[in-house]
Amino acid sequence: MTAIASKTDKETNPAAELLDLFYPFHYKGGMALEDTVRCGQLSRKQVAILWLIRSEGGQERRMRRKDIERLIQTWFEVSSSAITKALRSMARPPLNLIQIVEDPQSAREKQVLLTPRGERFLSTMVTQGRQFLQQIVDQLSDQEISSGIHFLRRATAVQEYLLSQSAAHDGKRR
Repeated sequence: MTAIASKTDKETNPAAELLDLFYPFHYKGGMALEDTVRCGQLSRKQVAILWLIRSEGGQERRMRRKDIERLIQTWFEVSSSAITKALRSMARPPLNLIQIVEDPQSAREKQVLLTPRGERFLSTMVTQGRQFLQQIVDQLSDQEISSGIHFLRRATAVQEYLLSQSAAHDGKRR
């Protein structure tokens, strides 16, 4: 079988067609979206860190440094020292997007929180990302949009479930 699934495979196996669509969407679309939200100032890792704080950091927009490291390492092949370097550069001028503070529950632990400037930058990232995606949405019907959102929500939920099952299974083997 070739790297691209044949037409017959795609007709009988939706996973084959999804695979052929996923990588171009992920790399071309995902990278273009990342480039947009970087606003010409941040690395991909730094964008991912800010997005993690937005999505996992609660209303306080703060996370433990070790949680950031654990989650970022599932997305990027990156060392702990590279994460530290990315965080420190985000905490210093000219960015001043985050603050790294001692965790009140453990002097050895650090927490990362957004500064007011970081909040504004994150808001700009979200606005830029929405504008980027709006260009795609504008080309789709209401039904296509609704179906696409439904599919992505379900696929994300299934993926998270499968990952949790895999982690639970790995934990039992240790």
